[in-house]
Parts: sequence; C-alpha cells; structure tokens
Amino acid sequence: MTVYGALDIGGTKIAGVLLDGEGRLLARAQRATPATRPAADLAAVVMGVLDELATHPAWDELSCMGIASAGPVDTVAGTVSPVNIPGWRGFPLVDLVRTHSRLLPGILPVLVGDAVAMTAAEHWLGAARGCENALCMVVSTGVGGGLILDGRVHAGRTGNAGHIGHITVDHEGPRCVCGAPGCVESLASGTAIAAHARALGWTAGPGVPPNAAAVAAAARAGDERALAAYRRAARALAAATAATAALVELERVVIGGGVAQAGDILFSPLRQYVNDYAVLGFTRGIPIVPAGLAGLALDAGLVGAAATASARAASPAGIPHF
Repeated sequence: MTVYGALDIGGTKIAGVLLDGEGRLLARAQRATPATRPAADLAAVVMGVLDELATHPAWDELSCMGIASAGPVDTVAGTVSPVNIPGWRGFPLVDLVRTHSRLLPGILPVLVGDAVAMTAAEHWLGAARGCENALCMVVSTGVGGGLILDGRVHAGRTGNAGHIGHITVDHEGPRCVCGAPGCVESLASGTAIAAHARALGWTAGPGVPPNAAAVAAAARAGDERALAAYRRAARALAAATAATAALVELERVVIGGGVAQAGDILFSPLRQYVNDYAVLGFTRGIPIVPAGLAGLALDAGLVGAAATASARAASPAGIPHF
C-alpha cells in the first residue's frame, strides 16, 4: 500500500496525517501550537505528532512526507520563520523532521508554505480545479496566499510567491507583526477582525470566546460594530485582490480558512469592494468563491503537503505542479 505523510504547522494547531494512495485518511494527530513558547517547545510538539502517527501500522509503508508551514518559508534551505510563531526564526524544520528517529530511512521531507499547499490542494481537488490563472487565499489566524499561473502552482524561488497577507494596503494602518504598516493580515485576519470589533465596543456573550467566529455571529444578528469589522477586513482583501488581478490577470479567486466560514458576512462586501477597486476591463467580473475543500475533515494544507511530497517523490528533479 502506498502511504503519504503530511504535517501542517499553523499558529493555532500542528496537525499530521497518513493518507493512502487515493487520498483517504488513515491516521491523524493534532496538538495545539505553543506559539509563544521557545523553539525547543515547538519542536517537541512536532515530534509528538510524528510519534503518534508512527504508532499506526501504515507508518511502515510511508513513501513520502510533506510539510506545510505558516510562512515565510525557505524551501531551498528547509527553514521556516512563521510571522505568527515568534519562537521560530530561520528554524531548520526539514532537518528536524528528517533526523527524527521514527522517520523511515530514505525519506526526505518536502517543505511548502501553508497557503501554497492549500493552493495545490484546491487546484487538484477543489474550487480552483481546471483554472489556468487563479489566486487562492487562506484567511485565518494570519492571511496567506498562493498563485496558479499558466495552469501550474507557482511557488517562486523560495516557496513564498503569492504571500498576499503581507502586501501593504493602508500606509497609515496598524503595524503588522511582520513590521510593515497596514498589511492585509493586520486588517483582515481573524485576530484583526476580533480586535477591531472589540475596539469599536463589541463584546462577546457570557462564555463565548471573543474571536472572529463570534464576531460573525454578531454580524448576522445585525450588530453594526461586528459588521464594520468584517467590512474593514473585506476592503483590505479586496484591495490586494484587485492589485493581484491587475498584475497577473486572474480568472478566479478562492478563499478558505476559518474567517471564510463567515460566508456572506465576508463575501458580500468583499465582492462589492473588488468591483469598486478592479475597474480595468481585464480585472472586472472575477468570480470570488469559497474554498472547495473547506469544512472537510482533511485540511487543505495537509492534502496539498501530501500531494506536493508525492509529486516530488515521483519526479525528484522537478517542481510539482497540479
């Protein structure tokens, strides 16, 4: 049996899976990300996830291992510097996984940015399937993105192409965790949405976590402060989308991640703002759709990481495209 392994490193959780050759789930392990802890503590969680996967009988048939990580990443050096995980800066994640005692000999882990992994998954199985030129975004704890150009996932030299979350869209905006002013992520991430709603005076109900999902629920109930927080996020996403469309002539925009689960609370103002900003003929009328793999038990980042690793294993000298 062919078995693919994948890890997905994010600001909220670190997950791992084993998949069979048809992409069916064989095993899953997941732990919370100790994002503010030192590098060694983060590494221990990754090792714990791998150790749990290694207890499954399918581990002995493992053929490849993909790693999707929040970025920036350096796929050449095998290092990661996630903006939302300050304990890792230039951290040698590929070496950590490669030298793990439970990893089978001869398996070289393949690193990919989490949003590029999501893009690969959506192009392979989801809402970007069949697209020649598309932008895929993950709007969650942070904001990431990936590009499909000429029918292929375009990761760039270091694996960071399409990193739309760190485009400045408001020069007078709040300082992003990356250090730049007014980045998309500083305005449109789930963290930013919740923070802005609270700054406007919104509060969650008793026992309800004051997060973006709670803001979305309040917006559906007509709370103007919650609606304003989502409109602000939509403007930032729209400005970046329109700029990208002008650069590469998109035919579709796919948005996934936890914030996208807000549905029309996000998508309705987003589509309107894109219409306002994308005024050139070749940028107008671009469909903006939810991710096709959203809500599945198998995260798109894990699917994309496994797909990237399997493609690299099949063609070691080439760059995987989907």
